[in-house]
Amino acid sequence: MLITNIFTLEETYLFVLFAAIIVVFLVIDLGFFNKKAHKISTKSALYQSIFWVVVSISFGYLIYIYSGGTEASLEYFSAYLTEYALSVDNIFVILLILRYFKVSENYYHNILFWGILGALVFRAIFIFLGALLISQFHWVLYIFGVFLVYTGIKIFFEDEADGIEPEKNIILKFARKYLRISKSNHGGKFILKKHGKLIVTPLFLVIILIETTDLIFAVDSIPAAFAITRNEFIIYTSNVFAVLGLRAKFFLLAGIIDKFYLLQKGLSFILVFIGTKMLLEWEYINIHIPIEMSFGVIILTLILSILLSVLMPKPEEVSEGIINKD
Repeated sequence: MLITNIFTLEETYLFVLFAAIIVVFLVIDLGFFNKKAHKISTKSALYQSIFWVVVSISFGYLIYIYSGGTEASLEYFSAYLTEYALSVDNIFVILLILRYFKVSENYYHNILFWGILGALVFRAIFIFLGALLISQFHWVLYIFGVFLVYTGIKIFFEDEADGIEPEKNIILKFARKYLRISKSNHGGKFILKKHGKLIVTPLFLVIILIETTDLIFAVDSIPAAFAITRNEFIIYTSNVFAVLGLRAKFFLLAGIIDKFYLLQKGLSFILVFIGTKMLLEWEYINIHIPIEMSFGVIILTLILSILLSVLMPKPEEVSEGIINKD
């Protein structure tokens, strides 16, 4: 499939609807429901997670009806599921960052809101630059394929308990060197003016770190999306819906994320699979894996990873359960 240089008429209409949905709900979210800093309850997070999943599925159904039928909708859902699953690792890292800076849970929502807003912009830049690059140099796809296979293997052998080292982040180093930083969070503010000078709070540094971390994750997820489809419209919309659901999923899973320890292995398998799929489409091999099979492999891997994590908990979790019972 060739990369589309412009949206079709149907995709243009859907993109306008998509943009309207995003703008309206972000404004409602920040302007009405979350004007004041407060802790998000698990119940609220569950409702928000369900809402964004329903909206994402509904949009996939619209793609099925108005833009390409079964193949286009399966590409959308495959890219959405892949990004949604990869965001679990993102949640784990975000949680480590927030704990490292000892951020109050009351400020989690605003930090994630602005962090995700930045992610939407940077993802758009990454996706359309990637599309432009591939349209000019098709062989870049195979570099993506090799990179995905390598990343998948690397993730498989990574220790999920590895810590983070913010002090080594180049952008954070630059900010600490050249910006005036206050010692307190000033009620959840990111930037304030004092004695005629702009000052940033530690929460601003947290956002910087989350944004740069998301860029690193985008290096994995966007090539993965290109391995599934070459359609920028499908890649961006599926990516954005998955990212928008990330915040609610964070509040829902923050306390239990460690229990799904096998999901990381499942994600590594998915990355290796779609990277291999991309390499098999090389003109000298020319083996095409149908999107129906790709979708089946992705969703089956995710389901098995979650089920096996629940059915076969970590040995230390079992031990803790026995001790607590006694």
